[in-house]
Amino acid sequence: MARIGRNHPCPCGSGQKYKRCHGSGEARPLLRPTNIDRARIERLLQAKRDQEKLRERQQGKGRPIISAEMGGSRVVAVGQTLYHSDKWKTFEDFLFAYLKSKLGAEWGNSELAKPPSERHPVFQWQDEVARLQLDHVSLPGEVTSAPTTGAVICYLGLAYNLYLLEHNVELQERYLNRLRDLGNFQGAYYELIVANVLIRSGFTLALEDEADLSSKHCEFAAVSRTTGKKYWVEAKMRSVAGLFGKTALDGVSASERDATCNLTAHIKAALQKPADGERLIFVDLNAEAKSVDGVPDWGPTAIRRLEAKERDLQEGQCAYVFVTNLPFHRYLSSTELDRQALAYGLGIPDFSKPKRRSLTEIYKLTMKHIDAHEIMEGLQSYPVFPDTFDGELRSDKLGLNVKIGETYLFEGLEGEPGTVGTVTSATVVKEDAEAMVAISTPDGRSLIVKQPLTPEQMADYQRHPTFFFGQEEQNGGNIEDPYLLFEWMHKTYSKTSKERLLEFMSQAPNIEILRGLPQDELALIYCEGLVGNFLAQYAPEKLDQPSEDVFKRKRKSAIKFSP
Repeated sequence: MARIGRNHPCPCGSGQKYKRCHGSGEARPLLRPTNIDRARIERLLQAKRDQEKLRERQQGKGRPIISAEMGGSRVVAVGQTLYHSDKWKTFEDFLFAYLKSKLGAEWGNSELAKPPSERHPVFQWQDEVARLQLDHVSLPGEVTSAPTTGAVICYLGLAYNLYLLEHNVELQERYLNRLRDLGNFQGAYYELIVANVLIRSGFTLALEDEADLSSKHCEFAAVSRTTGKKYWVEAKMRSVAGLFGKTALDGVSASERDATCNLTAHIKAALQKPADGERLIFVDLNAEAKSVDGVPDWGPTAIRRLEAKERDLQEGQCAYVFVTNLPFHRYLSSTELDRQALAYGLGIPDFSKPKRRSLTEIYKLTMKHIDAHEIMEGLQSYPVFPDTFDGELRSDKLGLNVKIGETYLFEGLEGEPGTVGTVTSATVVKEDAEAMVAISTPDGRSLIVKQPLTPEQMADYQRHPTFFFGQEEQNGGNIEDPYLLFEWMHKTYSKTSKERLLEFMSQAPNIEILRGLPQDELALIYCEGLVGNFLAQYAPEKLDQPSEDVFKRKRKSAIKFSP
């Protein structure tokens, strides 16, 4: 490299001689700063953050789907294994093939040789799904939508649970053997549901060695990525004669009215197993989905049994108990499916115990027990199948949706030229299946244009309304639940400086006490005051503090497949 003369122009482009610029010995950047469109960079970064949030909504907090299209085939990496096919157009297509490959052709053929009524439950689910597909095929080879029935949830849910375990932990052969064995199928099936919920909720799992018979042990350990806490997990499902291959010898009678009859026994057995950490106990009641005023008919009885067990706990015993009723296998052809779940802090006095509390107290306790709350959200939304391989919306893949911040040519009325405009905001009118899109034109005009939405777009909007137009919607709280309104306000004011919060609260009678509080406490107090004032003015009937709603209402979704 040629030496730069002291009197030569500095190569940095400053226009000065080298001896007076970078040759002077002073520390200064070689490259001169250039004009940076910081607003554009922030928009790009925010779009990336929103995209990751959307992916997480679809795929959970575990390891992302690893997939690509190569040479006309779809390749999917699962753990250390690559799967590929030129027939997979949707993630559900992959799951259909994945489950068959995991259970094996030899076992599958042996089951198919049996009369339909004697086949393994997996094949009975498969038959129901096949009939559903035939009823909804529009064009052979094209992606087709079908409603998510109980059979779909059972069959594809099992496939997805196995995928998550192999992709995030390991898929031990013992799980596959237990699934094939009708006597062990029910237990393995429910354990995999629990594993799904924990992985999607952000837990790292460590499976136990079932071959170790030297001592009793739980199903697996789970470490929360949120708090770092380690939990020991136990999962049990009530056996009912006639379901999952159970007979009168190994299951309660189908006529048994008390779905909680074995609840205490399951919890007692779980507590007897050693645990090096806190406990998570899951018990599924395997009952019909019946509710009274929106509350499962088994709910009050379950709480009474849990309270009685709590009075009988040995010193040091405690657990987060999740009582579930996920009866998809009872309603194979139905789309009207309840997911029922109840969380209870066994020996934990400040979790899920009815008591009048302030919104701030509820928030602090939620943060204290955030792992259990995230698990509850996972149970209430089970199952969630990814919409696409890459985390985008299905309608985005088809190029149908407009995105805030992007510029488009909007078609005009017949015979009129189109309008170029940048989308500034947008909303969906569900009743009319159309979007109202606000745009700004290059000549400075602000216009609102209507965009009709296809059934595909409406389905995506129903699933992910906050990300439908690209940017996560931040406006709007939920006055149906004062605590959700409080949380929404806290997202904003938790970032507000202490000085600014004190300005907002300057007229408070206890302002001198407030001055001595840290910013995070001030934000909570201010948000609680805002909620109280809002409800007093617009919804006074909701001023009583809310109680935790742990029961999930009905929800519908759809699968995508390419026959």
